[in-house]
Amino acid sequence: MTNPEPKTKLVTLATLLAQRALWRQQGRTVVWTNGCFDLLHTGHLQSLLQAAALGDILIVGVNSDASVRRLKGSNRPICHQADRAYLLAALACVDFVCILDDDTPVAALSRLQPDIHCKGEEYAPPHGKPIQEMPVVAAYGGQIRFLPRLPGHATTEIIQRLAAAERT
Repeated sequence: MTNPEPKTKLVTLATLLAQRALWRQQGRTVVWTNGCFDLLHTGHLQSLLQAAALGDILIVGVNSDASVRRLKGSNRPICHQADRAYLLAALACVDFVCILDDDTPVAALSRLQPDIHCKGEEYAPPHGKPIQEMPVVAAYGGQIRFLPRLPGHATTEIIQRLAAAERT
């Protein structure tokens, strides 16, 4: 089976919502993950492969450029949202990609109600970062799964290494 053209995997939340009832009827497990994906790296790929293995359909929410600026600062994103979304859509493990203008996926999750919402292990209780979307996922009966991070493979770390290399 060949991987579909990446552009066909770039969809709106409305398109996903129109498909959700059918996937539920078919008994397909929908998995969601999201993030900035500013510089696609091995850590991202590992997480996406792990998320895809948890279900039948992997949907990736990508923060819009405006959202990344609010979350990461005025020097980000490095790559435009259309480029980030296209790169993700080109991956065989990703079924659909949608761009989110919100800083958190709360609104998208409350509407789409994926069976599994994937987060990085840095959010895992009891000592992880707060998960704003936890009450929404719990309310509709979804699961949150925490995926291990690949040490040394974070976008911010890569940017810092590049800046340090430039200074030398």
